[in-house]
Amino acid sequence: MTRLRAPADIRVANRATRWPVSPIDVVVAGPLVARLLFGATPIGRAIQAVSLGLYLASAARDWRDRRGIRKIDFAREFGASVRRLTPMPREAREMETVTLVGRLNDEFTAPRMPRRELAVLVDRHLTDYIAGITGQRVHTSAEVRGFALVGVMFPFALGACDMLTGDVAIFRDTGFLEPHVIAHEFSHRKSYWKELEAQALAYLSLTASGEPALVQSALLERLHRNLLVLAGHDPAGFRQLLAVTPLRPELRESLLALSAQTSGVARRVEQGLRGVYDRRMRLTGQNGISDYSVGFTNLLFTFETSATARQRPPAAGVVHRKP
Repeated sequence: MTRLRAPADIRVANRATRWPVSPIDVVVAGPLVARLLFGATPIGRAIQAVSLGLYLASAARDWRDRRGIRKIDFAREFGASVRRLTPMPREAREMETVTLVGRLNDEFTAPRMPRRELAVLVDRHLTDYIAGITGQRVHTSAEVRGFALVGVMFPFALGACDMLTGDVAIFRDTGFLEPHVIAHEFSHRKSYWKELEAQALAYLSLTASGEPALVQSALLERLHRNLLVLAGHDPAGFRQLLAVTPLRPELRESLLALSAQTSGVARRVEQGLRGVYDRRMRLTGQNGISDYSVGFTNLLFTFETSATARQRPPAAGVVHRKP
């Protein structure tokens, strides 16, 4: 039997990303609004049916478009995957933070781009990086919205991507980290649903870009996640550790903004929501919420020290050298 070859170019419509409001918000809030305005009437039920139909139609078209996508085999290309990680020794992690702080201070880039322009640039470099491995360019939307209800439901999240329609929302200004946050969500849009894979592809594509602001964002995210691990994921410990880290104040502010202090009921609610999200990740074949930090930094360590990886880490992002 002759196997069909995946096309060299895939174009995913992502039409819902251009809706004036988040498509998942239309599905969730639409029925409530219709009931408030029209009650349980034929008009209200029709509005509910139309909103759900539009959402499912967009999702179905995107699913059809994605079927030909040739995915990266992480274990083969990087010598690392969700189930194949070398734990980084604490000494190596501490050394990594020192290296990253030095590079970030020496190579500091102050200018920031408007989000719309930044999203287009990030998408181009992410598309190029993936194509350099798979031989296939996956063209998707570069739209980013600033609000979605999921941001209210999970206040600790920086952004989100609707896995059915590819709709991406960034919930707050993340300062110099914004290119990495966008690249992470755009990796989901290109069908890399696991958080560890999205973290890795964001980092690798930005450090391969040759754009100083994008490289800076990736290195800052790597530092951020290392400090979280060293602090035991304790917000107060993270702030204390950051306070004694000799990082430029402009970059420190971006990290401090991610660690807002909460107390009482708000803290317990956030902890409960994190637990729910952690279980959701584990049920989908991931290691849990630790993939954002422990998994991400361990994957880069594994890749950079691997003797079997087919790819070479982008020079601008390398911290560890092979033995």
